[in-house]
Amino acid sequence: MEQNFNLIYQTSFENDSFSELQKYCTDLISKEPDKIFNLLNFSSISDKLLISIIQNDDFQRSEIQVWEHVLKWGHAQHPELPSNVINFSKDDFNILKSDLQKFIPFIQFYNLTSKEFMDKVFPYREILPEELYVNLLKTFLSLSDRNIKKANPRRTIDSRIITPQYAELISKWIDRLEITDELISSYEFKLLFRGSRDGFTRKKFHEICDNKPRTVTIVKVKNSNEVLGGYNPLEWNSYGRYSTTKDSFIFSFNNDDYILSRVVYESNAIFNDSDYGPLFGYNDLIIWGYDGNCSTSKSLYEKPIRKIKNFSVEECEIFQIV
Repeated sequence: MEQNFNLIYQTSFENDSFSELQKYCTDLISKEPDKIFNLLNFSSISDKLLISIIQNDDFQRSEIQVWEHVLKWGHAQHPELPSNVINFSKDDFNILKSDLQKFIPFIQFYNLTSKEFMDKVFPYREILPEELYVNLLKTFLSLSDRNIKKANPRRTIDSRIITPQYAELISKWIDRLEITDELISSYEFKLLFRGSRDGFTRKKFHEICDNKPRTVTIVKVKNSNEVLGGYNPLEWNSYGRYSTTKDSFIFSFNNDDYILSRVVYESNAIFNDSDYGPLFGYNDLIIWGYDGNCSTSKSLYEKPIRKIKNFSVEECEIFQIV
């Protein structure tokens, strides 16, 4: 296993049906990160694999080690780049920047020390988003580490569908932040409902979730890596009418891609009815409609979140944001 770990790990991510093998490999990395990272061939692993590693909340590495692994991967993709960043040209930075941008949101730079920032990150400042770099510079040019405002520690979430990193991204959307912005609010995702535990029915949904404000509905699409969901800042109820809000949104995650779609027609943002489960817009996202089916089709929100209208649910979780 160890001798062929690189091949096995990559193969596990080539087919969605290998989810158990994916989990075994990522668990192994979490338990023995130093040993496994020495086995990985950074020139051949995909960006998807590396993101899956650093997204793992059980991955016991410091933030500076995560940054160093990302840099190592970037250099391995372009062996023609100078080994010393001092010798980088503008074009060299642009090459590295184009490859590493996808990793930036998953690195908590604010958990670095001033020395780590100046020694390891500052030399690569050209590849950072400008706003992030300016904010980091303001933070780490303090006189001492005691003055540095640390980022919130990586949180856990009681979910079988999403990782804490995706919960953080949803939190940023709630606050209308960009993906590279620092998360100011510290939200807790309190599990209210889980389909496999409570039952995949409209009745159980309303019994448990009615009159609970600020909820995120998340569903795992059967036989895929696709995740769909929506945020309702209001309370769910069974009154048979629309609720008005400008702050609701729906979204999808599919491997490393995501789609965010905010409400456009605010007066019809959320539909509440005992014959339906969570319903966003007209049919922008319906979980357990009157016929028991699930579907999504652009209507009252900005954009479609998937190409195929109908889908089946493998798991459904609803969290209250507190």
